[in-house]
Amino acid sequence: MALDSASKALLQSWAAAAGPNPTPLWQLDAVQARAAAKRKALQREPGPAMARCEDVLIPVGGGSSIPARLLVPTQQPRGLLVYLHGGGWVLGELSEFEVIGRKLAACTGTAVLLVGYRLAPEHRFPIPLQDTWNALLWANEHKVEIAGGNVPLVIAGDSAGANLAAVVARWSRERNSPQLAAQVLVYPVTDADFTRGSYHEPENQTFLPTPAMNWFWDQYVADTSERSHPDASPLRAQDLSGLPVTFLVTGQHDILRDEGQAYAAAMADAGVEVEHHEMAGQMHGFFNMPGILPASDQALEKISSFLDRKLSRPQTYHLPDDQVNAFQVESSVSA
Repeated sequence: MALDSASKALLQSWAAAAGPNPTPLWQLDAVQARAAAKRKALQREPGPAMARCEDVLIPVGGGSSIPARLLVPTQQPRGLLVYLHGGGWVLGELSEFEVIGRKLAACTGTAVLLVGYRLAPEHRFPIPLQDTWNALLWANEHKVEIAGGNVPLVIAGDSAGANLAAVVARWSRERNSPQLAAQVLVYPVTDADFTRGSYHEPENQTFLPTPAMNWFWDQYVADTSERSHPDASPLRAQDLSGLPVTFLVTGQHDILRDEGQAYAAAMADAGVEVEHHEMAGQMHGFFNMPGILPASDQALEKISSFLDRKLSRPQTYHLPDDQVNAFQVESSVSA
């Protein structure tokens, strides 16, 4: 199956806007790449209104802190979901992922904490991981304050963010805390192995072509000998047993497809309950394009259904477009 028509149309519009002979990402430095990503940013819908929207600062040691955005859909959310955004560990700002965060919060009924972990190459491996761990600990400590009770804790992410989520989920198991109710991994980076077939299929060289992924790894883990460490490539962990129930999404035409499939299979072989969905006709990056690529909303519905079945107090918050403003007036505060 080829890319679906919506993805093809989006790629054509990007190509037209870029003009002839654009400089590819892997020939830029990180600052230039971030500027190019902003120029390419999509016009997004505002997303569902929240009962509360708060900007917070999370301590990460050494007197430093990282920003996070807390999106609370109702006065009594049924869980707290910590979300790590994609962008190859190099790109991405909280504002770029707020719509998907709001949609996740609205359709799952959980409070969503978007984490602004520090980015490579200024902050290479393992600093983004350490930031993620500190954010997860902070969320666990503030569950009652955020949600009004000892609600289930979920970790989630897409792409490089799903890589961070997968690693700290294993850390949580190894350290026996925090207790995670589930993990949600959307086209995760799980192995620095460019020999897999999905890296070489021509139809996969779209939103994330193979040279770009090589460049991202160079920014995050410059020493190639460190990339086989399970904290960089979670598929290489010796023991994947005891991980939380897992929802994992791959895209049919994504260079990360095969390593995502392999991680789902390895977890299942280790006795982990895994629900794996491969989205037909989809390229990398589709999840963070709600309202633009229909597969994003389809994946959100699947995640919502999964959490309905796996979290306590099952209930579903599917919001029709004409009801997204039914929540209280939103506030934004800093802490």
